[in-house]
Amino acid sequence: MIRSIAIVFLIAVVGFATAPSASENNVVVETASGPVRGHMSTNHIQWLGIPYAAPPVGELRWKAPRAVTPWSEVRDASKAGDGCVQGTGWDPGYEKPHLNEDCLFLNVYRPRAASADAKLPVFVWIHGGGLRGGAGYDTDPRKFVNLGNVVFVTFNYRLGALGFLAVPGLTDEDQDSVGNYGMLDQQAALRWVKKNIAKFGGNAEQITIAGQSAGGRSVCNQLVSPTNEGLFARAIHQSGGCGGSSIAEAEQTGARFAAAIGCSDAMTTTACLRSKSPEQVLTAQDEVRITTTVYGGKHWPLHPGEAVRAGKFNRVPVMIGQTHDERTQSMFAANDYRGNPITEERYAAEIRDRYSDSADEIFELYPVANFWSPTIALSTVEGDDRSCERRNIYADLAAHTPTWVYEFDEQDPPPFVSIDRLHVDFPFGATHVNELGYIFDYLRQALPFSSAQGELSDQMISYWSTFAHSGDPNSELTPDWPRYSPDTDEMMSLKASGSAVKTSFTDEHKCGFWDQQEG
Repeated sequence: MIRSIAIVFLIAVVGFATAPSASENNVVVETASGPVRGHMSTNHIQWLGIPYAAPPVGELRWKAPRAVTPWSEVRDASKAGDGCVQGTGWDPGYEKPHLNEDCLFLNVYRPRAASADAKLPVFVWIHGGGLRGGAGYDTDPRKFVNLGNVVFVTFNYRLGALGFLAVPGLTDEDQDSVGNYGMLDQQAALRWVKKNIAKFGGNAEQITIAGQSAGGRSVCNQLVSPTNEGLFARAIHQSGGCGGSSIAEAEQTGARFAAAIGCSDAMTTTACLRSKSPEQVLTAQDEVRITTTVYGGKHWPLHPGEAVRAGKFNRVPVMIGQTHDERTQSMFAANDYRGNPITEERYAAEIRDRYSDSADEIFELYPVANFWSPTIALSTVEGDDRSCERRNIYADLAAHTPTWVYEFDEQDPPPFVSIDRLHVDFPFGATHVNELGYIFDYLRQALPFSSAQGELSDQMISYWSTFAHSGDPNSELTPDWPRYSPDTDEMMSLKASGSAVKTSFTDEHKCGFWDQQEG
């Protein structure tokens, strides 16, 4: 019922153009770089694998993205381009490493019922994956596109060491870009969208950037970057932080990476690094993780968290939130999945090692006997710690710009595909990633929702897309969602049994205790 109401509502508010016939040649679009031919499906049109920047190969490895070479013949855009270099993972499609550096492609989706001059809001999704994995094509947004009546864009960006390495030789080449090649790819994609999206039926003045996990962290980075001012009008930040490293810190990590790959001679480091194969890069980054952005140049002059606190960011409306049980999936993947679940002894040792003087208080607040397993106990401790840190980000944003906060509280959702394939008995709860399937088909799989969960999916699509249309998630169809204020701590609790405003976040995550630890 909600699905049909949502469609009727959006038709009334935005208006659909007459549906094009199959014979109309509206799948060919003339971009600033050249024409592309998309593919028309039953209810949407998609243009896949469009290059938005030059291939970052050879001498362009570890350089800021360059303009793509224009083309004159119509380019086929019916298949997604390759994902960026990354190792294997448990997600479907990642059983083998990706080794192609020519990967800076994006994908555009539009409702078939909308005309090429519809001027629909534009929803740009930044994929997650720890800045080490993932690709734009992981997201199948067709249900969001049609229910939300938006133009939807996904894209790839450089990952791992190829996206975020900093060593002195690269700093000497371009201090403003060093360590942020993947983030600058994101900005290049946003500039492409700003310049070209009107040809696809989008409104270049109504661009929303959104992302989850590392994509959420990317949204924070793009919010605080002065060099993309005006490229987007709203932002949605899901389950991510606002972190970064100084150039000096990043170069220290980069030196360890250079040594691991066999390029420790300072006189020849950059040439040596550019001579290494993608396989060698992946082997070295397995030993030395490169997964952080760098501040200190013109693109990111301040630590992102400090920039948000100081109000030095692009002050657009923001939706931000997390899942209630963020850490259970990651804790499972690092331990139980590998056949080494956390024991009571390990739980005690980990707490004493990480929290030292506060350990006894944590044992009292989080007695392992109260949890399904020590793995769940440790994930809850870590999750509450991070949740209370994020609450500070919520307050910092709300002090400067209209902000709406949510927590995904659906405790028994269908697990996302990678966990579902394992068939394990483990209480993940409302864990990291699990909200994505309610917004679109993550990893190209529709989840087997109950009727109530299907309504929650429709409701979340309504909130997310209404925000893209107006800068406010509220409509007549959904429970009222108040703007966030730390004084009231009101946020939207999203769950199939009935979404509603809650003020219990601080108590649920024991923020009184964790705030004292920060102090």
